[in-house]
Amino acid sequence: MSLKADIDDLWQRKQDGLSATDATDDHLAVLDEFLAALEAGEVRAAEKAGGEWDANAWVKQGILLNFGLRETVAREYGGVDYHDVLPLRQTSDLGERGTRNTPDGTTIRRGAYLGEDCIMMSPSFVNIGAYVGDGTLVDSCDTVGSCAQIGENVKLGANTLIGGVLEPVENAPVIVEDEVSLGAGCRVTSGFVVGEGSIVGENTLLTPRIPVYDLVEDEVLYGELPPERRAFQRFVDSSVGENDLIPGGAYKPAVVATDVEEETLEATEREDALRE
Repeated sequence: MSLKADIDDLWQRKQDGLSATDATDDHLAVLDEFLAALEAGEVRAAEKAGGEWDANAWVKQGILLNFGLRETVAREYGGVDYHDVLPLRQTSDLGERGTRNTPDGTTIRRGAYLGEDCIMMSPSFVNIGAYVGDGTLVDSCDTVGSCAQIGENVKLGANTLIGGVLEPVENAPVIVEDEVSLGAGCRVTSGFVVGEGSIVGENTLLTPRIPVYDLVEDEVLYGELPPERRAFQRFVDSSVGENDLIPGGAYKPAVVATDVEEETLEATEREDALRE
């Protein structure tokens, strides 16, 4: 049977009542094979087809099975004792592909993929099901959530949060496409898609609930930032500002997107030079 068929079968058994107590060595062997495929980049929680990103529901089911069919046990990694259903990911393969992670705080959970020539600064965390493409920087205090798909040569500025999603299984995770730069303190959540080559200013919140005012095409978007945009947070008038309890009005967040300017690209290139 293919790995997908094995996961589909195990998922159905779980719906029929299979529990961690009942799981056999054969069941766990399927889950171990699945985690290894995630870590090798052979399967992904979402993939782009026809210009659109779609979730692979069976992959997210496989991740959920690793929580539902495993017992929480005492574990040790790097001299630290902890309790979890999964061990942390082994990192012995990272050096041979030119990827580096600094000590004392870079945490990669099992089932996460890191490509070649990546950099993980401490402290930072990459969760199960996440995919981090070649040449990407995960800076200090960054979190890459479950199933998030990060492209190649992406810069995640310090203290950036990339949200995760496991359920519902049909929902696509956060997508950050190739050559994107996210400034320090950015938050990207709830399946938002950041288009290729975009540069996002620090402390910008990207979520489907906040409008993106795309001044290039003169349209308002939700849930996506088009490719090749320079985006930054702004605040616009809110209807609650008319309330007598709020003197001077009130504002709600919005995102403004413009063309990427030449000087912005030059600044990004100077920063890239520091990583070579």
